[in-house]
Amino acid sequence: MRIAFDVSPLSHPLAGIGNYIRGSLAGLAEASAGRHEIVAFAPTSPRGRRAIPRALEGIPVELRLRVLPYSHAFRMAWSRRGRPPVERFLGPVDVLHFSDWMYPPQAAGVRATTIHDLVPLRFPELVTPRTREMHGEKYANAARTCDVVVANSSRTAADVVELLHVPAERVVVALPGLRAGLTPAGGEAELGGAYVLGLGTLEPRKNLTRLVEAWRLLGGDLKLVLAGGEGWGELPDLADPRILMPGYVPDEEVARLYRGAAVFVYPSLFEGFGMPIVEAMACGVPVVASADPSLDEACGDAAVRADPLDPAAIAAGIEEALARSDELVAKGLAHSSRFSWRAAGEIILRGYEDARTRRL
Repeated sequence: MRIAFDVSPLSHPLAGIGNYIRGSLAGLAEASAGRHEIVAFAPTSPRGRRAIPRALEGIPVELRLRVLPYSHAFRMAWSRRGRPPVERFLGPVDVLHFSDWMYPPQAAGVRATTIHDLVPLRFPELVTPRTREMHGEKYANAARTCDVVVANSSRTAADVVELLHVPAERVVVALPGLRAGLTPAGGEAELGGAYVLGLGTLEPRKNLTRLVEAWRLLGGDLKLVLAGGEGWGELPDLADPRILMPGYVPDEEVARLYRGAAVFVYPSLFEGFGMPIVEAMACGVPVVASADPSLDEACGDAAVRADPLDPAAIAAGIEEALARSDELVAKGLAHSSRFSWRAAGEIILRGYEDARTRRL
């Protein structure tokens, strides 16, 4: 098969969706073992021309970029107009797998996409109007046209069936994997003392205000480190010298941040999966996570769960995780070892093959 895989979001600093795209593409290439031709493509900005090749370094795929000064506008216009087909730029393809950023037309072959969550539908107040518009159009197109919808969790898959009315036989669940370097072995961040770590884009869904309130309830000498790229919405009161905000942290530094933490806290209100939970476990850190069911697969039985709406419960969870650190670290290492991008790639490839069979 000739598989065209949209990598447009890799033009931005890698976070959850970007890491899933890169990881699933790497797993797909590994699972293909040279049997299939994989073309990573993107209409992208001048910044993307530099960022995307860096993100895909070491992954054996053909890279086809079209650099445009107004790439976002082009992607949306291309999707909405429904022409010309992607084959005009890439030649014949057997599979087109598109991202959150566009839903380009195609003339033939299997049509596939990944849905990471349905937050814009379940919790529209937790995303920006632009996100609601862009994702809403993509969801509608995916439900109407896709032969394969890849979901990053069983919860997301159930939402796709329930909210988008996609037949269950078209939905496959490919849990995320772990990128290289996320292990207990290696250097630790030195931040002048023990710290509680929170990681994620700074936006309301990540629930940072209640994490800060919980940390203040703890007292003691623990610092609070809130790492993540800029998002939107109001930030909590951060006027405390013991609160550190390093901003976006690149891959090579994330593992050091995890390893140096006394505890990792992820109080998100809702997630498609919640990969930072598994990453922290893989680095040997005890985890406190939101009790929302959307994080069940990420947590397994290896995290302390807390009501994300109750700062006192989050604080109590942190104290419990510190007291049970050795037990939780051992459970977390065992749980995180189950996640593999190769396994995700095999599931996605099988989804393509099954769809081709259904079309015959």
